[in-house]
Amino acid sequence: MNDKHPTDRPPAADDRDTSAAGHEPTVADVLALPVMAAGRPEVVTGVAHLDRPVRWVHVTELTDPASFLKGGELVLTTGMPLPEDPAGVRRYVDELARVDAAALVIELVRRYHRPPDALVQACRVRGLPLITLAKDVNFLEVTQVVHALILGSQAEAMRRTQRIHEAFTALTLRGAGPEDVVRVAAQLSGQTVVLENLVHQALTYEVSGSTLEEALTDWEQRSRATPTGDHPGVGGPEGWLTAPVEYQGERWGRVAMLPVRPVEPSFGPEHITVLERTAMALAVARLIHPTPWERTAHRDALRELAEQRHHSPEDARARFAALGLPTEDSRFLAILVDLGTAELRTSDSDEAAVLEARLSEEARTTGIPALVGELAPGRLGVLLALRPSQSWRPVAELLGRAALDVASTAVVSVGSEVTDLRDTARSFRAAARIAEATPPGQPLPPDRSFHELPDIGLRRLLYAFREDPRIQEYAERTLSPLIDHDTRHGTDLLTTLRHYLDASGNKTTTARRGELSRETVYQRLRTIERLLACDLESGEERTELHVALTALDILRGHP
Repeated sequence: MNDKHPTDRPPAADDRDTSAAGHEPTVADVLALPVMAAGRPEVVTGVAHLDRPVRWVHVTELTDPASFLKGGELVLTTGMPLPEDPAGVRRYVDELARVDAAALVIELVRRYHRPPDALVQACRVRGLPLITLAKDVNFLEVTQVVHALILGSQAEAMRRTQRIHEAFTALTLRGAGPEDVVRVAAQLSGQTVVLENLVHQALTYEVSGSTLEEALTDWEQRSRATPTGDHPGVGGPEGWLTAPVEYQGERWGRVAMLPVRPVEPSFGPEHITVLERTAMALAVARLIHPTPWERTAHRDALRELAEQRHHSPEDARARFAALGLPTEDSRFLAILVDLGTAELRTSDSDEAAVLEARLSEEARTTGIPALVGELAPGRLGVLLALRPSQSWRPVAELLGRAALDVASTAVVSVGSEVTDLRDTARSFRAAARIAEATPPGQPLPPDRSFHELPDIGLRRLLYAFREDPRIQEYAERTLSPLIDHDTRHGTDLLTTLRHYLDASGNKTTTARRGELSRETVYQRLRTIERLLACDLESGEERTELHVALTALDILRGHP
């Protein structure tokens, strides 16, 4: 049976410039050239192998052309030297296949008008593409055109290699971090690139041609199935291209390049060059930047989670599982540690680094998986992954005391507990609201080192909204008549109102606290009612005045 394909024609050569891409032309590319297309080529065998690269063209009329070949040649012949006997034909094809010839092209003009059955059968058995030409073709012209294409491809490959070296040299000179290095590697290669540490945690990545979920799902298991040598190489069931990241014999991790289609891994010399330079640039980055890779990875992952920058919940689960955080059958809790005033947050980065290291160490001692990272200047975030039976309070207490040991003015706030990783942003928001409602130096309960949501009463709620113009306007509108009267007349009605509200409307207690007679208190309360146009016997109006007075104290900076 003949599997002849009348040129299964690739796109015309004018439409695909292989040299511009910097890749060696394939058998299919050569067949598409006008000089070959003029001979009406037909693919008789080896249709599946037309993507073989053509490294040279060899015109031969010898009975043993293989002795002059080095592999990758497109062999052109008129068919004149083919042996008569089938055994000789098989030997001829076997020798071509043994040296990895790209394809055999036979002209059906002089000796043959159809390809011999023995030749077809032998090529089919060895998987060697056999192409016939129905019309006379100038083999010399074919050689010139294809060789020009090959040389152009090689020149472009050299230019691309030069661009690769220049790109990584520029990264090194400007002291780029691992994220920038991995990003450039993915851009230059068109493949997903991942940096992992020695325990197979994916720290930094740049996805290309797939989703984050596809790239990182079951990362540790897949990574452990892929061995690493001392030099860049392809290995493992998915055909990853990997290279160690090391310096003077000390290995810190490895960088992996994942094929776009795992079932058809394909890495060329340029991919190896990119990965070699990536590994070198990462080693330099490790020496330049003192921050451990893990700390940077935790920080970036927590920021993405807190700000909900993941494309999907599946991506988030894959990302955190690849960092070693359990994402199934776990409960999650966010803890924030704020270092204090805005001035301290922006100036004391050393304290933040010390605190981050201390919290990471304390979290490890608990045996509970956790990520620690700086979410903003002076604000650290901790994400705990608890088993269903574990209580979060002892861990929060331990981390809170560790934070206060490093920074006595720190505010530790605990968010809400959630059962799904995609809801963790809600836990971070709850912790942030508690922090916003907690003034520096806010006393803690005697048995706790952290603040939680039930601690937020009216005063701390108003403190959180102290910069809102509506709160400021309410306090001013409600109390300004009284404040203006005190200013003009030298009275202290505002203090009398405070005592009255604190005493829940008890006039005797108000008189005692203000060291006033009852008659004076009655007189002052009537004046207050007149100035504020209110009824102090009304519980609702007393509540409104209490809220306004509390807001005024906070706005004035009173404790």
